[in-house]
Amino acid sequence: MSNVNVYQQRPTDIAGQSPLHHAGLHELAGKGRQGAGVILREKRLMGHLVLRGDADDADFAGGVHKALGLELPGALTLMANGDTSLQWLGPDEWLLIVPGGTELEVEHTLREALAGQHISVVNVSCGQTLLELRGPKVRELLMKSSSYDVHPNNFPVGKAVGTVFAKSQLVIRHTGEDTWELLIRRSFSDYFWLWLQDASAEYGLAVEA
Repeated sequence: MSNVNVYQQRPTDIAGQSPLHHAGLHELAGKGRQGAGVILREKRLMGHLVLRGDADDADFAGGVHKALGLELPGALTLMANGDTSLQWLGPDEWLLIVPGGTELEVEHTLREALAGQHISVVNVSCGQTLLELRGPKVRELLMKSSSYDVHPNNFPVGKAVGTVFAKSQLVIRHTGEDTWELLIRRSFSDYFWLWLQDASAEYGLAVEA
């Protein structure tokens, strides 16, 4: 692994733009209905890394914990510590989300901790984004948008699943009692933004910067 070249994919001298930059969410912040049932925030320009390795290898799991301070999550779950989270995507694949601008440093740290092992770390930050939804009506919004069962008995905090949403697909992550995240592809960001505005109309939608 010492021969792997790792590059800074986000120029430090150019301001990045999120997938919903043109939607002007910062201009909508604070203008929503008082007591809105759904509060939306784009967790913009986070670092997204796809990690692959052998979950049954104690050295791999130990190396990940050493580098990130997080245990490898099992099927359909995620582990989080602040703005850093590690989500199970498949038997040998995980999505690591870190604060924007730290992804290069985190990748180096991971590769050092896992040196000599058969692993893969791929930066996919430019291809997706996170939408955070908070409030007492988010579950109802999800119920009318997806066929996946989001009842508390089936979708507790810490669960994350890829599923159909409206007429597309995304990943739903339950990160807090009334807090959810939607992991969406960049190319579908407009579609989901328009859908969420319409689907939340009866509950009231507020935007946070």
